[in-house]
Amino acid sequence: MKLLGSVRAKKSPRVTAMAVAAIAVIGVGVAAPVVVPTESQAQSRRTVPPTARYVSSSGQGFILDTSGSRPLMRLERSTEIWVLRPTPAPRGDIIYRNDNGDQVLKVTPDGAITLYTTAAPQGSPASRVGEAQGLAGAAMTGAQLVDYFMRQSYRASQAMGRLIVIDVDIQPGSEQVAADTVSAASDAIVRMARSSNLRAQVERVRRVVVSDQGRPGVSLVQGTLRIVIDADAGIAGRPSSARIVRVVGGDALNR
Repeated sequence: MKLLGSVRAKKSPRVTAMAVAAIAVIGVGVAAPVVVPTESQAQSRRTVPPTARYVSSSGQGFILDTSGSRPLMRLERSTEIWVLRPTPAPRGDIIYRNDNGDQVLKVTPDGAITLYTTAAPQGSPASRVGEAQGLAGAAMTGAQLVDYFMRQSYRASQAMGRLIVIDVDIQPGSEQVAADTVSAASDAIVRMARSSNLRAQVERVRRVVVSDQGRPGVSLVQGTLRIVIDADAGIAGRPSSARIVRVVGGDALNR
């Protein structure tokens, strides 16, 4: 079995993902900040859907978690959790977008929900079908973290037909956000590898580096896809796969 992932161990206490002993996994428990809503936010709260499982008329199921300060959503058969930003729209509707600006959900004043996906870009009405737990991820042990990084590297490498190295260089306490980031990066690579328009663009990616040092952002320089996260912001402190695709795909997305 080939090792399709590597993270360089350092002598410093910074966490890397090749040596289990070097990883001090700490349960991530960040208290949500106290947010004083604006008048428009207070009005929109009346139409915020409850945390539950929903299914659209096209058959796409998803979990919507509105229990925290930021709405979260995960499509069924996907591991990625989307952090949504609500914005007011005409007729009192609320539009929920991801960090790439893509419209994901629309909620009307009477609570009707429409889901927007690449398979249904014009929107598909969705209905609540059952209860669901929140989407906050559980902390991983050191061994689980290493295994997770290796599996994500393997997934990206399989899609590309060659090795995609994943390097993770983080401080203790950033583990969960880093894991979510690696998953989002793998999702982006797999999606682009399957696209005839974007395959050539993702061919430039040779390595994925995730760090919690520096200004948060995504860049692709000389084959290295570098993602800097803000662990203090929780899941909202890492980019979505859509944003990563935007950075790597560039002008090819407009063709």
